[in-house]
Amino acid sequence: MKTQTTLKSFMFLLAGMLMFFQLKAQDAQQPASPAKTATGKIGSANVTINYSSPGVKGRKIWGELVPYDKPWRAGANKSTELETDKDLMIQGHKLPAGKYSVFITPSEKGQWAVIFNSETGQWGIKRTGEANFDPTKNALEIKVKPKMDKGLTERLMYDVKPNGIEVRWEHEILFIPAKS
Repeated sequence: MKTQTTLKSFMFLLAGMLMFFQLKAQDAQQPASPAKTATGKIGSANVTINYSSPGVKGRKIWGELVPYDKPWRAGANKSTELETDKDLMIQGHKLPAGKYSVFITPSEKGQWAVIFNSETGQWGIKRTGEANFDPTKNALEIKVKPKMDKGLTERLMYDVKPNGIEVRWEHEILFIPAKS
């Protein structure tokens, strides 16, 4: 009788350990910053944004993880890419149809810079903390004032809207007005 009870306990323990290791293996397969795509129309232009979506994970994002006054690749891993099939007008400036890397320079006070760079595929950051890109290839740079959000957006999110692009993360919302 005691042997059967010990054997049952061992089998339950073994089954529990196998389930635990299976769940851990599944967690390990999930990337920390999964690839995401936002698509939509701005006027008659089809716009696609490909980015990696990092999470807040209890960290302070703006001013710490993403330093103020240094260009950021607007996502994780490879730089965020925006593609439009028609010209966009952003704050009175033309962004020609094409594919661009997007960079954001947050500021502690005031407006943030949004940069559309004609070179795509940049990866990582420089040792000094800013994004890895060639500023001579900037196609357009605009300034936008962020808004505070009382709620928490855990994962970086882009949303293509009929009148522009919304970027949300942590407690900040950045809206980039655009039309085609």
